[in-house]
Amino acid sequence: MAILTISREFGSGGTEIGLKTASLMDYEYVDREKILLDLKSAGAKWEEWAKELDEHCPTVWERYDWSFRGFAALIQSKVLDYALKDRVVIMGRGANFLLKGIPSAFRIRLIAPVDVRIERIVKREQVGRDTALWLVEKTDRERAGFIHSIYGKRWDDVSEYDAVFEVTDQPLDDIVQAVKGALSERDRRNTDEVRSALALRAAAARVKAGIATNPGFFVPVLDVEAEGDGIVLRGVVHGAREHKRIEEEAKRFAGDLPIRCELHYRS
Repeated sequence: MAILTISREFGSGGTEIGLKTASLMDYEYVDREKILLDLKSAGAKWEEWAKELDEHCPTVWERYDWSFRGFAALIQSKVLDYALKDRVVIMGRGANFLLKGIPSAFRIRLIAPVDVRIERIVKREQVGRDTALWLVEKTDRERAGFIHSIYGKRWDDVSEYDAVFEVTDQPLDDIVQAVKGALSERDRRNTDEVRSALALRAAAARVKAGIATNPGFFVPVLDVEAEGDGIVLRGVVHGAREHKRIEEEAKRFAGDLPIRCELHYRS
């Protein structure tokens, strides 16, 4: 089946549209809270990082801290694991970037005029208009910063989405029905080849998360990608001993998948 990812401006109705779509199509709904529960199983440290940093614009120190890189790798791995299940609505977390090029994924962005968003937040949160405007600007800014820190991409770049819906005063059900039709069409693209490509991408993310969250490693530069029928590690390590340990760890997480290491030694 197909996969839906939703990126949304704060107050644009994204949560409502995501929940309605999931209910209508019997899809699993994956939001921040579900990812937080998953990270809890990885350890208390990662749960705390998630609470502090998810949808928050990290400082320069945080972006270059190894713990932040581990947290980011875990988020990406969890999102791709959910995508492997099909029939899933994934809210935020940069899922649209992770699933770029996957034909069975429908990646949408929801926007709305500021005045419409303010009115929606005033009614939903029972706050004044000034507070609602502050929430809109703050949340959008932090979400954009968080996405840029992890993916190096602009959150509002429309070319990174398959469709952009402007949510104004029309019933949200109109958008839900349009999304439903697109998902039905995407479902026909969900071939064995597409599922294999997604599984390989998820395995690469799992390898990266396993290495990035291992306190025994401190790799200044690390990239793990699906390539061909296997996984490639590229980066900089401190020497032959660390190279060997990282390669062994990668093979443990990759299982039977071929691993190629292109790790260079730090001078």
